[in-house]
Amino acid sequence: MKRWLSGLLCLVLSGVALAAGPAAVRKRVQASMRVNGTIEVAPDGSVKQYALDQPEKLPDAVKELLTKSIPAWRFKPVELDGKPVTAKAAMNLRVVASPLDGDKYNLGVAGAWFGDQGGATTQTISYKSQKRPGYPMVAAHNRVSGTVYVLLKVGRDGKVADAEAEQVDLRVIASDSELELWRQALRAAALSALKQDTFNLPTAGPEVNNPYWIARIPVTFQMNGAQPTEYGQWQAYVPGPVHEPEWAGKHKLAGSPDAIPEGGALLADQALHLLTSLGGT
Repeated sequence: MKRWLSGLLCLVLSGVALAAGPAAVRKRVQASMRVNGTIEVAPDGSVKQYALDQPEKLPDAVKELLTKSIPAWRFKPVELDGKPVTAKAAMNLRVVASPLDGDKYNLGVAGAWFGDQGGATTQTISYKSQKRPGYPMVAAHNRVSGTVYVLLKVGRDGKVADAEAEQVDLRVIASDSELELWRQALRAAALSALKQDTFNLPTAGPEVNNPYWIARIPVTFQMNGAQPTEYGQWQAYVPGPVHEPEWAGKHKLAGSPDAIPEGGALLADQALHLLTSLGGT
């Protein structure tokens, strides 16, 4: 965990606003790492096999955690013409380290996303036109960076019918009132841009005739000159509260908004549906 502790130290010491951050907020700081790979599920819903991308770049503790957790997962069997079949999907995981008492940390899989493998673009939505969000002045002035996880409702005209932020994570420590101010600023900027985007619609697959589509999109705000987090490295952040809009509730959205891969637009439905917990129970 030393790499994360180093990242956390940089987070705590990286600005005037951080120096005034209350201890209560510091206790909520977590560190996360995205892990990508593929997973193959047997007809009975058990895990047949899986593979992690670039395992040599992952900490031993993370690989040990996934070696224990993933084989215990159980999925809803995938059917083809009414018969259970073997299914393979892309796997995106979010591993989180949360501080406990003293120098101890809890390591767990906090989010997972299982999407179609092979980029079957005819069965999902994709960008037709995309507007780059502006960096809010109040956030830029305080050198605040973070990620807004947005849920979109896309109509049959390819335009955004509704949009709300599910979660806003910040890579800065301050008072709760300041954090909420910056969350609101980043949220507003992300939503303003995304509402102007247009999308290509599915032309094949089971959702081609839907009256609308729900997609999840992460929008990252990062100051110029900041080094991007490399694969296999921890990133410290203050997690924001999760909000699910009323219009999306009936869909029983699966997965975690902060586990989806960066870039693109992903349908909120998943190729595989996990029945057990991410801990394997």
